[in-house]
Amino acid sequence: MRHLYAALNNTEALNNENDHIMVTIRLQGTTRQRTINAMIDSGATEDFMDKGFCSKYNIRTTQAKTIREVYLVDGRPSAIGPITHTAKVPMDIGSHRELAIFQVAKLPNHEVILRMPWLKQHSPRIDWGQGKITFESERCTTWCLKQSPTVYAIPEDEAREDNLKVEFGATQSKKDQRIQVRLLDPQAGIPTRGSAKAAGHDLYANEERTIPAQGQDVVPTGISITPPKGTYGRIAPRSSMAVKHQIAVNTCVIDSDYTGEIKVVLANMSDQDYQIQKGDRIAPLIAEKIVERDCYQVPKLGKTGRGQKGIGSTGTSKAQIYEISARAFGKFYRQPDTTTGILKYKKKEGRISLESVNISTELAIKSGKYQKESKLEEMVPQEYHGYLDVFEEEEKTKLPPHRPAVDLDIKLEEDKDCQSKRFTPSPRTTWKNSGTTSSKTKNEDG
Repeated sequence: MRHLYAALNNTEALNNENDHIMVTIRLQGTTRQRTINAMIDSGATEDFMDKGFCSKYNIRTTQAKTIREVYLVDGRPSAIGPITHTAKVPMDIGSHRELAIFQVAKLPNHEVILRMPWLKQHSPRIDWGQGKITFESERCTTWCLKQSPTVYAIPEDEAREDNLKVEFGATQSKKDQRIQVRLLDPQAGIPTRGSAKAAGHDLYANEERTIPAQGQDVVPTGISITPPKGTYGRIAPRSSMAVKHQIAVNTCVIDSDYTGEIKVVLANMSDQDYQIQKGDRIAPLIAEKIVERDCYQVPKLGKTGRGQKGIGSTGTSKAQIYEISARAFGKFYRQPDTTTGILKYKKKEGRISLESVNISTELAIKSGKYQKESKLEEMVPQEYHGYLDVFEEEEKTKLPPHRPAVDLDIKLEEDKDCQSKRFTPSPRTTWKNSGTTSSKTKNEDG
């Protein structure tokens, strides 16, 4: 095997192929204890722990003060380096307990390697032939030991096989995407899916509750959960309860490290109380993926197309408005991917809207309904502007007042002919026009 050493004070190496043994250790991670087989090797100067092993089992690491390279015994740089972090973790070997410090590296064949620093610190008596380790130093008997000072090594092939089983078990647990459910009440309901491809699992009420009108209440479920790795639990509203009874959900996030009872806050937006019975489906539970990252401060953020534009800034653009003929309108609004319509300005609301278009709208446009109305001065020729009052709206829609003894009274009866009379004007009646007034004079012969 190749022996490694770090660029530190002590540099020692042994070339004996039998200078290492395997021993079972227990490491305490941030969430649970992990049992693994470590190699005790007298052929190098540092204690190492695999970087991937730390990440997988949540073993906390600390950034090293200085970055150090790792070299092979012949002086060549090793692929396991450089050393950028250390791990400080409680470690048990049999009844021997200590707080061990490891250099975190990319180990190719082992998860943990105990070397010269550990051997010098505890000075165990190792029987290489029988694979027996005895902790009998003054330090160990005073501080480290709880029971028997002797532990036994295991064959390396068996140790590696056990490590592979641990690795395979961890891989399988990663692939297992099921939600772990613990029943806090034996009568509580395990979440179920309404269909094979439903996004969520329905949560069941474990107690009766009355959700008051325009109020809310907390409904217990009697269960606790652990969502799959890399996910959190989201509680969504049930569509049927939302549509029919205006019941919404006011809480929605279940952190992956929360192991207490799941309780659902239901809000009643209606004007009537809503009754929840024990065993009712109240909300779906959805396991959603999450990126677990830390926050850090920066002096400024990168530039984006949106920038600091807030609510209502997206989905809008400058409108291009063109005035077209009725005939052109009839062609345009039938074309696909074309938005054509009638702009209407609502003065009270202070906004412009686009009126929907159909065949009736097109006919109305052709008839002139939506055409721009011209002013009276523009429609009447200039030479007749002295008579504009004749063309006023009121004049053309209302009859003049009745004049007794002047207006002729013609009575019309259904299915009867209209009576006709002949009226003869006075002889030699002429009209003279002077400016904008007229007068009538009577010329007689002789």
